[in-house]
Amino acid sequence: MKKIRAAIVGYGNIGHYVLDALEEAQDFEISGIVRRNANDVPERLKPYKIVTSLAQLEGTDVAILCAPSRLVEKYATEALENGINCVDSFDIHTQVPAYRKRIGEIAKAHGKVAVISAGWDPGTDSMVRGILKLCAPKGVTYTNFGPGMSMGHTVAVKAIEGVKKALSMTIPVGTGIHRRMVYVELQDGYKIDDVAARIKADSYFAKDETHVTEVDCVDNLLDMGHGVNLVRKGVSGKTQNQRFEFDMTINNPALTGEILVSTARASMLQKPGSYTMIEIPIIDYLFGDREKLVGELV
Repeated sequence: MKKIRAAIVGYGNIGHYVLDALEEAQDFEISGIVRRNANDVPERLKPYKIVTSLAQLEGTDVAILCAPSRLVEKYATEALENGINCVDSFDIHTQVPAYRKRIGEIAKAHGKVAVISAGWDPGTDSMVRGILKLCAPKGVTYTNFGPGMSMGHTVAVKAIEGVKKALSMTIPVGTGIHRRMVYVELQDGYKIDDVAARIKADSYFAKDETHVTEVDCVDNLLDMGHGVNLVRKGVSGKTQNQRFEFDMTINNPALTGEILVSTARASMLQKPGSYTMIEIPIIDYLFGDREKLVGELV
């Protein structure tokens, strides 16, 4: 079996768990890991080639992008221009269609595949929402996140001027409405009221009730646990009052890492262009003989 050669771009919370998932995947091997500082090699990474650019790696089939959403497009473009498929967990929901279109043009120009927003939301939750809509075409779906740490929101806070360390917790209020509880350590010389105003104005937070609290030590509050509860109430044909519920409690970056690896596998089976997870057959994400998978899952 020819294994898929994958590169990890970025080695933060998600990159760590992508490495775990790749090491457990029978059909993958690791071509290398891209870091800002190739000389900073912790013991965990010593078996692998560490570089500062994808161009320094040979024979990479797919790049798994573990960068913040606002930097993802840059790395996706680099991968595609180097003739490498890419997958990412871009999580700014409202910007997905425009990003998909832009990166799709680049992917097609280079004959490669980009799968975007391959996390659990957007991502696998999007697939579940699609299944629920299939079952009840008319109706309303409520997506309730948490309680737990939002990695995307936390990264966004860390980029705010005056923030030294940060944690953003998502608290479900119900019916798809959320409260953001943000805890920050400030850099010297900054005031909490000024920093809080900048956080609340950021697009990650502008539409939600957001509370910002200064703390002495963010690390004392960290918890990677998260979850989601999806509820749809709708109509099947002409029959009212159909109700569906999906619930999960997870380690946030571990699940994201596993989904990214499964999506990297699926990218190898698609025609050139850009895709979201709902556009790809579920069986393409799975390792194993296709006929056996059909027999097991149908």
